[in-house]
Amino acid sequence: MRVRAPRDLAALPYASRLEPFTGGIEHGGSYELLHFDGSDFEDADGGSSLFSESAFSSATFTRGRLRRSRFDEVWLHTVRVVGTNLAETTWLDSECIASVFAGTEIHGAELRRVVFHQCKLDSVNLRATSLKDVVFVDCLLRDVDFGGANLTDVSFPGSSLDGARFDRATLTRVDLREAGALRITSGLDGLKGAMITSGQLFDLAPALAQHVGLIVKDH
Repeated sequence: MRVRAPRDLAALPYASRLEPFTGGIEHGGSYELLHFDGSDFEDADGGSSLFSESAFSSATFTRGRLRRSRFDEVWLHTVRVVGTNLAETTWLDSECIASVFAGTEIHGAELRRVVFHQCKLDSVNLRATSLKDVVFVDCLLRDVDFGGANLTDVSFPGSSLDGARFDRATLTRVDLREAGALRITSGLDGLKGAMITSGQLFDLAPALAQHVGLIVKDH
């Protein structure tokens, strides 16, 4: 997947057709060609909703439930998602810029052709999630759990993985070579199929030695 520079709102192919959103999000709602500008959603129940060709600017989701919702060609900029349930959601051809996901449940979700630019993912649950053609550019992923996830054609250019977990994950053509930091808390077996540099291998050596039971003594 070729990484392009983050797009401005005006550069979106549907930008001229966007209408301002007013009101609240409802369970099972359908939201198309809308601009959620500065919207604040607290404890909202928008599960099983469809968001299509829409943009979110400086929006905030606090707690709430968006479980099993679908996001098609959605653009998010400076969005905060805190303690929100996004489990089993579907994301397709979407872009997320300078946003924060904290304490967010995204397990069992499907992400395809999604790009994260300069985002912070803190204590995010991505267990059993399917990620295909996903790129994390200049992001911070702290205590992110990829346990049991399937990652295919995923890369992390300029991003830092701090305390990531890959227990029982399946990786296919996952490129970690351009990651700025690579600290794996657990699941070293799950890294099978990933590409790393010789320098990263050196950094991982102590954890790998401990994992296989090697005793390293210089004297």
